[in-house]
Amino acid sequence: MSASRKTLLVLASTYPRWAADHEPGFVHELAKRLTAQFHVIVLCPHAKGAAQTEVMDSVEVVRYRYAPEFLETLVNDGGIVTNLKMHRWKALLVPGFVLAQAWQAWRLCRTRKVDVIHAHWLIPQGLIAVALHNLPGCKVPFLVTSHGADLYALRSKPLTALKRWVLGRASAATVVSSAMVDEVARIGGDVRKVSVLSMGVDLAKRFVPGDPQKRSANELLFVGRLVEKKGLRYLLAAMPEVLKLRPDVRLKIAGFGPEEEALAEQVRSLSLGHAVQFLGAVPQADLPALYQQAALFVAPFIRAESGDQEGLPVALMEAVACGCPAIAGDVAGLQDIFDDSVRVCIVNPHDSVALKNSILRDLQQREAALHRVAVMRDALLDKLDWTQIAGRYANLLEKIVVD
Repeated sequence: MSASRKTLLVLASTYPRWAADHEPGFVHELAKRLTAQFHVIVLCPHAKGAAQTEVMDSVEVVRYRYAPEFLETLVNDGGIVTNLKMHRWKALLVPGFVLAQAWQAWRLCRTRKVDVIHAHWLIPQGLIAVALHNLPGCKVPFLVTSHGADLYALRSKPLTALKRWVLGRASAATVVSSAMVDEVARIGGDVRKVSVLSMGVDLAKRFVPGDPQKRSANELLFVGRLVEKKGLRYLLAAMPEVLKLRPDVRLKIAGFGPEEEALAEQVRSLSLGHAVQFLGAVPQADLPALYQQAALFVAPFIRAESGDQEGLPVALMEAVACGCPAIAGDVAGLQDIFDDSVRVCIVNPHDSVALKNSILRDLQQREAALHRVAVMRDALLDKLDWTQIAGRYANLLEKIVVD
């Protein structure tokens, strides 16, 4: 380790358990790109089958134990909020989860001379960073990043107050879309500390257009957790009408989550078994091939009853990066990346006729759809390339250390 590099401690919940894991990898993708400027230590929860310590892409990963291994199920396969909703008994795991991460973070701060902390998610990682800052010998400046669910959901008065407190005590904060700044203001947070700085997409090596001749003419693709805010049930509801006019259309669903059983039952009740395929959890490394093959990526995002909604949808950005035409529910963060030309890609998922018409339009007008996504990809190159994103995060973290 170079003596000139500062030590960055990253606090996270969601993190790859091993190479080619299907869990979202955006925290690791950022962490590994910060290793030129910092010695990066990631502290994340342990899960069955994962190493307790290892080095991944020059990132030192420390996975803390918070329960007997067979009970370490709070985070993976859906995320904390989803797991708590589906299995209320898992609330019993929360105190140990938080206290164990706080203890290990304090130990690392004391033994590894941490210079700055990056806490992903306001709750609980942001709370842990605040607590550490108040402990003797551990007054480390910290950046907190909200990815969406932690800001939009968890809307009770006590949790809203905690989010406001974290934002007030942080050295700086980032959110992944400008719409989230409005939400920070709504809950009374200090917007002066907040910057809009999304996660990136690997546009150079992983998510690149494939051979146009190999792109399907009739395959729809959905990628994401099977949770309410993804809106998959609305796509399934529109499929019978799509099939009336295009009987050859097929839908692949890559993902897992608590709504899988209900969605499978919906497929059966609509007699869609011949046209819909559940792929289950797909390793991150296998996603580009799916995007490169599909005729159309469909992401019918909605606002969930809990208030949860997309911040900046990573899967949609990956599909566009691979040259896959896309339609999506109205996500405010899209306006940060694309100009008004993206409006043609936006559809109200609650309107099954509009959703059907958008799907059929892009399947029938292939050249127009492919031209549109090429323009959208150029916008990604300007705004979401990981090299640029990581550079901006590095500059912000360096500034926090100096200040």
